[in-house]
Amino acid sequence: NGAICIQRCSPSFHGETSFVCEDRKWQMFTDACASLDVQSLFQVSSCTFLHMCCTRKYFGSDDLGNTNCQADFSCIIPDILSSPAIPGNIADIVELLKKISLLLSENVDRGKMQSYSRIANHILNSSIISNWAFVKDRNASSILLDSVNLFAGKLLLRNGSESIQEHFISTKGYSVHKNTSRKSFDFSMEFNNTGNITGHVVIPEEELLKLPKTSKAISIAFPTLGAIIETSRLDPVSVNGMVLSVSLPEELQHILFTFEKVNKLENIKAQCVGWHSTERRWDNRVCKMKSDNISSVVCICKHHHRTFKSFSILMSPTMLRNAVLDYITRVGLGFSIFSLVLCLIIETVVWHHVTKTEITYMRHFCLVNIATSLLLADVLFILAAIVHNTALNYKLCVPATFFLHFFYLALFFWMLTLGLLILYGLLFIFFKITRSVFIAAAFFIGYGCPLVISILTVAITEPKNGYLRSGACWLNWYETKALLAFVVPALSIIVVNVAVVVVVVVKTGRSSVGEGCKSQDLSNMIRISKNIALLTPLLGLTWGFGLAMIIDSHSLAFHITFALLNAFQGFFILLFGTLLDRKVL
Repeated sequence: NGAICIQRCSPSFHGETSFVCEDRKWQMFTDACASLDVQSLFQVSSCTFLHMCCTRKYFGSDDLGNTNCQADFSCIIPDILSSPAIPGNIADIVELLKKISLLLSENVDRGKMQSYSRIANHILNSSIISNWAFVKDRNASSILLDSVNLFAGKLLLRNGSESIQEHFISTKGYSVHKNTSRKSFDFSMEFNNTGNITGHVVIPEEELLKLPKTSKAISIAFPTLGAIIETSRLDPVSVNGMVLSVSLPEELQHILFTFEKVNKLENIKAQCVGWHSTERRWDNRVCKMKSDNISSVVCICKHHHRTFKSFSILMSPTMLRNAVLDYITRVGLGFSIFSLVLCLIIETVVWHHVTKTEITYMRHFCLVNIATSLLLADVLFILAAIVHNTALNYKLCVPATFFLHFFYLALFFWMLTLGLLILYGLLFIFFKITRSVFIAAAFFIGYGCPLVISILTVAITEPKNGYLRSGACWLNWYETKALLAFVVPALSIIVVNVAVVVVVVVKTGRSSVGEGCKSQDLSNMIRISKNIALLTPLLGLTWGFGLAMIIDSHSLAFHITFALLNAFQGFFILLFGTLLDRKVL
């Protein structure tokens, strides 16, 4: 094996890179490593992933002739602990731990678990969290979590219990049976230089009654892994407590977790979540919050032995829990909905009076659809908040976001239709279209285009779990940029409508327009352009602050300004579209 492995390595493991293998037979060696049996896995791991195959002690015995290396991996610990936890070494160690958990997890006794924990502890140190951001494999932290859970789940219990503690990883196990009153795991671990954080896992008595026989329950605590997972994700949602994993019999499902908060801030909303090991993301569907105070959160989570073994709490800077913000949003949306309903009622009452000409008919037809789209979007906004806040099924959040996206887009596309109507009246003086043709074209632009964009967005991003934004029923931004499917069309329409207003200003200043158009039609077009000139900047300003809120999610001022403008859009439409129309009143 030593001959196959390599003839010469440059011993630079303590420098900035791992061992640099110089032999030309390296590819032949890696092929040979892939075919080695389980008995030789240790050589494969230390050779392929840590590049320490030059030393004979990794091939069954150390320099003193001890042969227990394969039994507990203790012989490689000094080299690993003395190596710098730089990105390349972190990736190698993660791969090594994965191989050990997959192929050497039989008869995991205390010695094996201690060695495994010491290796993992080296790359979980709070001082090197920032190094994880430069690990090439974005899933490395998730692989580490799955590997530790798998290996620790095979831990053999001496006398019915076991406890193995390192600074940044702790494993505890107990024998449990249905006559046990309840079983709890208590952890107090170092997080950083400022002090410790605590976590508690409780298996309720009613759950233990489901056990058909004596079984084992294992729990693992990671005080820093949550922060490490953050470094590989673009979403700003951050873990605000330790990550607690459990390995339990299938019969035990509903487990109680208590997490001490790392950041104890009043205006940050906490959320109980489980780590979906298959999709590699935090999921709030498996947990419900039992209590929340300034220092800790109690969660009830549903354990699943394959997909959900690890749990924690999140805080989201984009979900500021502020009484003023909530009040503005609720009152504003209520007033917006009232204004839009009143707008539609007024339009219904005066419809025959204000639609005597083709131009006025088209204008009010667009206005009714603008008000309808925004009304439905506001109602869906409230429903989406209810779906999210009550932690209902993820599948309800997807259609809520789809229709919210669709109707907000429809609002802008009907504004575009209104702008195109002005251009039609000004530039195509001698070309008249029938009412049925206008309605068909308007529906195609106003609803057809938004429908196509909305369907494409969900079809492209949802299969990759990138449709929804984490922590809200709205389009994802940080990972898939799905929100661009709303921002780009909306901003483009704003630019087009501003250009339309400029064209109106230029054209109406020329006498040829007055000679070629009926004075009444010209007056109507000017009235429409005034509507667009007022509503377009307001809509643009609203969603401009919405985009700024995403870029700087910590700014409470952006949140409040967006909430004010967004909530009162309905009132703006009632005021500028209906109440200020002299024909309506």
